[in-house]
Amino acid sequence: MSSGVIHDIGYQRYTGPRLGRGYAIRSLYLHGLRTAFGLGRSAKAKIFPWATVGIVAMVAVVLTAVRAQGAPVMSYAEFSVSVALLAILFCAAAAPELVSRDLRGGVLPLYFSRPLRRTDYALAKLAALTSAVWLMLAGPLLLMFVGGVFSVHGPKAVWNEVLDFLPGLGQAAIVAAVYSSLSLLVASLAGRRAVAAALIVAVFVVTAPVVGVLIGIGGPAARQLAFLASPSTVVQATGVWLFDLQGMDIGSYGPVYGLAVVALVTACVLLLLVRYRRVAQ
Repeated sequence: MSSGVIHDIGYQRYTGPRLGRGYAIRSLYLHGLRTAFGLGRSAKAKIFPWATVGIVAMVAVVLTAVRAQGAPVMSYAEFSVSVALLAILFCAAAAPELVSRDLRGGVLPLYFSRPLRRTDYALAKLAALTSAVWLMLAGPLLLMFVGGVFSVHGPKAVWNEVLDFLPGLGQAAIVAAVYSSLSLLVASLAGRRAVAAALIVAVFVVTAPVVGVLIGIGGPAARQLAFLASPSTVVQATGVWLFDLQGMDIGSYGPVYGLAVVALVTACVLLLLVRYRRVAQ
């Protein structure tokens, strides 16, 4: 009988620090945030997200220049609503990059073999996409704010500018939370990035005509509640209630739209967590 031989080829146990679950979550969040903007990837991956960011920034520059001539066009809170389509396109490009690639590549078991939990993975990806969308909107808002400060005179006017700027950040946060949670949920259902991107755009685009139909056939109360039929109009109607945006008649149903935003984000997050409890088992 042949005898076996054990060869020492130099493998050693890891004796360094165990950084743990918290470090894994932070790393996944930061990597997701970089991925949303194409950082650390090829030049091709950077084209669409930075083109979107550039267009939003260009809109802010134009509005700032117009205001410097003494003709304000819109408030800070209205800005996020006016570029909502660009935010949708950004989510349609970023969300599949964050989750669909991992699904198609079959790497989720590698993530879950570590102290990282399934809920940690889902929430870290959601936080990364939400932060990316908010930064895409908040950066141009900050540019508009700086331009606005230099176009007014006196401490009181500057303080009023700050009070106008804060609702803009709040509306941007609402847009980021709703669009990101819904987009990431849809992207988590498809392993192909192109399919996921098309589904995300379809969710926002297909529901928009429903609002118009409900307004056309409903009574006064139905017309004021018709905006519940689309995520985009729910976000805008919530801004009408909270920040006095113009362009929508929601009557006294402002709290209903506020609850709708909370319910929509909560439902998307819960469904996302359920999705990742069952995937890669």
